[in-house]
Amino acid sequence: MLSSNHLLLSLPAAVRESVDRIVEPVSLKQGLVLLEPEQPIERIYFPETGMISLLVVTRNGDTVETSIIGREGALGLQRGLGKRRSDTRAMVQIAGRFLSIAAHEFEQASATTASIREMITLYTEVLWAEAQQNAACNAIHDASSRLCRWLLQSAQSVGKDQLSLTQDFMGHMLGVRRTTITQLAQELQRKGAIEYRRGNISILNRATLESYACECYQIARDEKILRKMGFHRETQASWANLAKEHPVASLRLPPKLNDSQYA
Repeated sequence: MLSSNHLLLSLPAAVRESVDRIVEPVSLKQGLVLLEPEQPIERIYFPETGMISLLVVTRNGDTVETSIIGREGALGLQRGLGKRRSDTRAMVQIAGRFLSIAAHEFEQASATTASIREMITLYTEVLWAEAQQNAACNAIHDASSRLCRWLLQSAQSVGKDQLSLTQDFMGHMLGVRRTTITQLAQELQRKGAIEYRRGNISILNRATLESYACECYQIARDEKILRKMGFHRETQASWANLAKEHPVASLRLPPKLNDSQYA
């Protein structure tokens, strides 16, 4: 099975084949809660076309998004190192296809495979860095620039510029009122950056959207994070070979890194 999930594609071919034997394809709907705080992690989810939000839940029920997980990552990956409980609520933000693995099977695979354990460690570092950046972003930047950043990151995570998202849902993710999202979306539409129709957002001009996004979007794409995940020149070559052998429409290579970025 050829997956479009970046983490699975970063594994050596022999390891991918062994993982393929224990994965189960699933389709998940928007709004589905996969984990609650303190709940034992029983399954690992690798998004292919969907996306998951990690949310901190306050005592009065308010939520704040700390990270998003798309085709570049996985939910519950730390369970491969032993029994774990979730620190956050995990909810499907964008419906789509996912690959799921039973936790005990993933733990067995991790115990015997160094490359899986390394993947877990490095991706956990990436999630932690993203959570720190989002905390700073929520405290410093205005709602308009955060919305632009959030739309760009979401599109990058699912690999397309068409997003099925309601204004209510976006308001909850960004911690602002629905009316604020309405006003901001209308302004972005007037500027030609997006088109919004009944719960569907299309990014029309990525450059315009990037110009209004806060600096956190570029920081999230920083070369250091990409290299942590193994998206360097060697991986580029292996992905290019995979694409030739398996022409799948949803498979896109990660951003190319030029030589100056390795200086």
